[in-house]
Amino acid sequence: MYQIDLNCDLGESYGAYRLGMDEDIIPLISSANVACGFHAGDFNTMAKTARLCEESGVSIGAHPGFPDLQGFGRRNMSLSPAEVQNLITYQIGALDAFCRSAGIRLRHVKPHGALYNMAAKDPALAEAICRGIYSFDPSLILLGLSGSEMLRQAKRIGLPCAAEVFADRAYEDDGTLVPRGRPGAMITDEDAAVRRVVRMILEHRVTSINGRDIEICPDSVCVHGDSGKALLFVKKIRSALEEAGIAIRPL
Repeated sequence: MYQIDLNCDLGESYGAYRLGMDEDIIPLISSANVACGFHAGDFNTMAKTARLCEESGVSIGAHPGFPDLQGFGRRNMSLSPAEVQNLITYQIGALDAFCRSAGIRLRHVKPHGALYNMAAKDPALAEAICRGIYSFDPSLILLGLSGSEMLRQAKRIGLPCAAEVFADRAYEDDGTLVPRGRPGAMITDEDAAVRRVVRMILEHRVTSINGRDIEICPDSVCVHGDSGKALLFVKKIRSALEEAGIAIRPL
């Protein structure tokens, strides 16, 4: 039987600013990637999101990013490997505290935004991320882009890892994500997204933005929680997976 993890980036509200539809989305997914306060989220949001995951039986993971609230963690930053390792450990520790308070266990770590995309190609950055996770808890699963340097470095140091694909993002010919600023980077047609997801799972293939058929290996499918269509995407993808006989399971 085919099976897949369905994840979403959540917990992105900050103070008086509300972002996303976490309460509606969490019961429909199997894993939640929770912002840890550097690119989005705060202590109240982390506490609330941990409780929501516990109530719905959803696996919870840390979603650490660059210290860039103004840019939502989507701007490239130049940090040393030691700084990256420490910022990863710092953010994991913050969310882990709220998980313990809610009586659930932290299960995985997925870097966010620019940090994620840069580490897909940069071995030193990818290694720093993996060592930040490993030093905190070597049983945590790194969730990284399918075919990326992050997964290679995780395997090299013995950190569990899982390959992620995206329902709502376009791909370059090399399997990396098309930068958000380029036309066509975001998949806004939910039916097209559903077809892509089912094909990625069943055939391990996806069509790049240039029309090239590329190989992909999914353990988990992501839908971005800050998208205006996030809830609709999750509902349609979940329904399509169930209809195709693909079980939805956490990492």
